[in-house]
Amino acid sequence: MQTKELLDCSQDVLRAEKALEVQYEEYYEQLADQQSLSPEEQAALRSDVTREVEMLEDASSCLRQAHQWASDKADELTTRLREGQESSQRKGLFRRAPANSVIDLEEEQADSFASGVNFYKVALICIAGSFAGVVVEILWCLFRNGYIESRSGLVYGPFNPVYGIGAVVMTLALYRYRNRSSSISFFGGAVVGSVIEYLLSWGQETLFGSTSWDYSRMPFNLDGRICLLYSLFWGILGVLWIKSLYPRVAQVILKIPNRFGKVLTWVLTIFMVFDCAMSLLAVDRWSERVRGETPVSAVDVFFDEHFPDSRMERIYANMEFGTNPA
Repeated sequence: MQTKELLDCSQDVLRAEKALEVQYEEYYEQLADQQSLSPEEQAALRSDVTREVEMLEDASSCLRQAHQWASDKADELTTRLREGQESSQRKGLFRRAPANSVIDLEEEQADSFASGVNFYKVALICIAGSFAGVVVEILWCLFRNGYIESRSGLVYGPFNPVYGIGAVVMTLALYRYRNRSSSISFFGGAVVGSVIEYLLSWGQETLFGSTSWDYSRMPFNLDGRICLLYSLFWGILGVLWIKSLYPRVAQVILKIPNRFGKVLTWVLTIFMVFDCAMSLLAVDRWSERVRGETPVSAVDVFFDEHFPDSRMERIYANMEFGTNPA
């Protein structure tokens, strides 16, 4: 097996290392006694040592790459073995998610319209994530506060693009590590999720002068936009997403016929783009009304009539204007 050849090569490197130690002992003696050498001998020694250093640096670079590659492959093979054995097994009342390696094989065999991370899969993940995020937030609000409150981010339908964007970015960032250990997904999820949360908070405040969350009272926060606790939550979510939720979503998408799936994706995408545009305009006009600005165009009148403050306050129950998260 070629892996055996790789092992033999690494052992050859160790044997060469011992042989080189003998050679370098001679160099050490000459380097310690340079003052007794003639100028020509010193120049020759300097040339030899410089050449050795260059070769050692090249060898070090190659060995680091080989070490990283071998470590990555060992981790991936171990993960694929464990997750493949556990794939779709029942655990209590629930069935485990299929292993990502199983999904990869099924997508290849089925020639699915949404194989890998192409446009169709990314779009469907964004829409599904936008919907699922709202459902989770509503249930959390009900559990914590005892009442149901809107957590939508768009004016039409129970969708919040923050979660959709989060799901897409998580997928794009972690997809290449889907068959690696969970620790990598945790670290990647924590970093990616925190960056998304910070940028969205900054963007909302910059564009509309409003905020939807403020962590300024939480320990280890950054400008009130992100904090350590929620970064850890993002890490957990990264593992949950790429190891459990993503393969389930991909498995459902696999069951959609190719032609119907493409049409459905485009219809939903066009609707979501329209919904996002209407929502941005409605929130922008709402912020103008908060500042006391009167309508100056037919568009302003339209949004005042169809999206008055009372409706916007029901949709965006937690949005506040004129606050600073710092």
